[in-house]
Amino acid sequence: MENNLTFQKIMVMGCCGAGKSTLAKKLHDKTKLPLIHLDKLYWQPNWIESTTVEWEQMVEEVSDTGSWIIDGNYGGTLDIRLAKADTIIFLDRPTWLCLYRVLKRTIQYYGKNRFDMPNGCNERFDFNFLKYVYRFNKIKRDNLLYKVENYRGKKSVFILDSDKKIQQFLSNIGQYEKHH
Repeated sequence: MENNLTFQKIMVMGCCGAGKSTLAKKLHDKTKLPLIHLDKLYWQPNWIESTTVEWEQMVEEVSDTGSWIIDGNYGGTLDIRLAKADTIIFLDRPTWLCLYRVLKRTIQYYGKNRFDMPNGCNERFDFNFLKYVYRFNKIKRDNLLYKVENYRGKKSVFILDSDKKIQQFLSNIGQYEKHH
């Protein structure tokens, strides 16, 4: 198992629909660490994006706090969070599963606000977003994994590619903390 497990600053990454927000919530329930959904910070009501300057400042401030669980990718600020995290979790899930989950939540929450989104950003059907999810593993995955792997040995890194591995990780989190 990984060394130096402190579980004070945990990043959860992966494709949309991979289960980042769900895992982050479960980690929060187990560890009681503050939970930050990057989508809640980035988006303003009616799907208005933060400016680059505002966004970088928000991420710097949030990641400078004492402890956290942050879920989301947002490549432009990824290096800031990777440098400050002590634990990195990458959910490496197949494209078909991510697409299925995104479509399922679109139907389930259509016109409503999800727990991991800011008020005023109700769930909607967005073809470009589905295209992004479809292309994520082909275009984004390898670069993200490369960045994550560069921290192996310096930080605790977990690549979880199945429901079984995710459940094992959650079941063992208390044991990881006791031994370190």
